[in-house]
Amino acid sequence: MRVITRRLVAVAAAAVTLIAAAPAGAAQAHGKSYVKVGYFTQWGIYGRGFPLAKVQSSGAAAKLTHLNYAFGPVTSAGVCASADPWADWQTSFSDANSVDGVGDVAGQPLAGNLHQLAELKAENPKLRVLISLGGWTGSAYFSDAALTDASRKKLVSSCVDLWIKGNLPDLPAGAGAGIFDGIDLDWEWPGSDGNAGNVIRPEDKHNFTLLAAEFRAQLDKLGRSSRRHYDLTAFLPASPAKIDAGFEGNKIFKYLDFGTVQGYDFHGSWELRANQQSSIFVPKGAPDNPDFSADNAINAWVTAGAPKRELVLGLPYYSQGWTGITSGGNGRFATATGPAKGVFADGTEDYKTVKNLPGFQVYRDVRAGNSWLFDGTTFWTYDDPAQMLQKTLYIRAKGLGGAMMWSLDGDDDNASLTKTISSGLR
Repeated sequence: MRVITRRLVAVAAAAVTLIAAAPAGAAQAHGKSYVKVGYFTQWGIYGRGFPLAKVQSSGAAAKLTHLNYAFGPVTSAGVCASADPWADWQTSFSDANSVDGVGDVAGQPLAGNLHQLAELKAENPKLRVLISLGGWTGSAYFSDAALTDASRKKLVSSCVDLWIKGNLPDLPAGAGAGIFDGIDLDWEWPGSDGNAGNVIRPEDKHNFTLLAAEFRAQLDKLGRSSRRHYDLTAFLPASPAKIDAGFEGNKIFKYLDFGTVQGYDFHGSWELRANQQSSIFVPKGAPDNPDFSADNAINAWVTAGAPKRELVLGLPYYSQGWTGITSGGNGRFATATGPAKGVFADGTEDYKTVKNLPGFQVYRDVRAGNSWLFDGTTFWTYDDPAQMLQKTLYIRAKGLGGAMMWSLDGDDDNASLTKTISSGLR
């Protein structure tokens, strides 16, 4: 009980600091409900054993406004496609792994994750589901597809046909219609390096705006006939250099409903120094200058011309970790020998796993909005419910549009992080 009390006192103190630093009336001036966007990974149904049924049974679905289904790649032919048709619309789910508790049967017109998304929407009528295009490994050909007016029209029409109209290969026409309520652009990154081998051009910056405009035009055209609004959002980088290289911040929000700003991976196990990966502010004594933080990322977008109310802060459901630390103290900013061991990849670990690691002490930098775990040798960044509550206070005080979470499979079985974020952004 004393640990919980200390956490609440710390969060309360942080709230006073953050709200005092915010412009007068920022929280009250928001004027609309906060969005709460959770990413569901297509591949989570495999080794992670995380079907959409768990999004429902944990209570997470009821706390979200949007669910982004990741990812649909852009191909070398400049069109939208499925990265895994088996996961998307072919594989069957049993009674136990189905959202509505009724397993798939042979011969049904649609199965896979898309059928489960339809069931999830039936259980949560206000939930909006978006297909997220690109991602780290699916963005290689965005630049080619966005290069000309003709190529942009070709890409957008293919995406609308496949994902919005639901014309899925080898299935009856429109078998997947009505599942997706819009499109999330996850081009990583226009005009600057992303995954090795990505096509990059200086023209990407302006072409991203033109591509967003084309998506908006085609979605609106379809919406007029179907009498509904289709959302258009984008995942946006935290780095000021990437913002400057790839985005016309004063123009793109004319076409976007909102943009989600990367609020994590500020530092990671690719470096040999234990550090923060998602701090609200740069911690005092940080060795890098300039450094990354959530506030620096948001301020960079505002400076670029983005409206605060259309910026949604990304929050991580995973940790970055380092090991081989021998310098003592609390471990932060210490030299490490390499990444900590992870279940699925060294250097990263889900919140649901990290929170149960034995022998670790929790440390908090309340002023910076950063917490971590350290056992004397191994260090994990650590966003627990108390830390997420502080981040929702920041979102409110800053006058932002809401929170985005990557990704839902990292939360625990009770959806503790999602429920905390939802409570903080009522």
